[in-house]
Amino acid sequence: MEAFERNDISLSKSLSRDNGALEPNIYEMIGEEGFTRLTRAFYAQVPGDEILAPMYPADDLVGAEERLRDFLVGRFGGPPRYIEQRGHPRLRMRHAPFPIDQQARDRWMELMTRALAEADLPQEVQQFMLHFFGGTATFTINR
Repeated sequence: MEAFERNDISLSKSLSRDNGALEPNIYEMIGEEGFTRLTRAFYAQVPGDEILAPMYPADDLVGAEERLRDFLVGRFGGPPRYIEQRGHPRLRMRHAPFPIDQQARDRWMELMTRALAEADLPQEVQQFMLHFFGGTATFTINR
């Protein structure tokens, strides 16, 4: 691990699991609470959204929020609870039952962008996560 200073924020860098490039250890920067704020802000918007709400069973919104939080925590350097409880994420397979087209992808990104701002995360974290979410959301398009 390599530590350095940039914009008055001490960052720890670790090797990315995706492509070997260095990426910030988001978990060290925002902790469990940052991911909780993010997922709470995202899922607070879902029930009122005409595109996304039908994809989320109303009686499982809490479960969906926990699964996303656990996935993000593990993906960005925290405890691997998601993998321990559910195995490999297999995002395309897990999202296959839901009709995800470009419009749904864009709406998901719109809500997540608002959630990132509402969660009051450092700007560097918001930018990095927006890039990650953009690619991941595109990857789940299945219609």
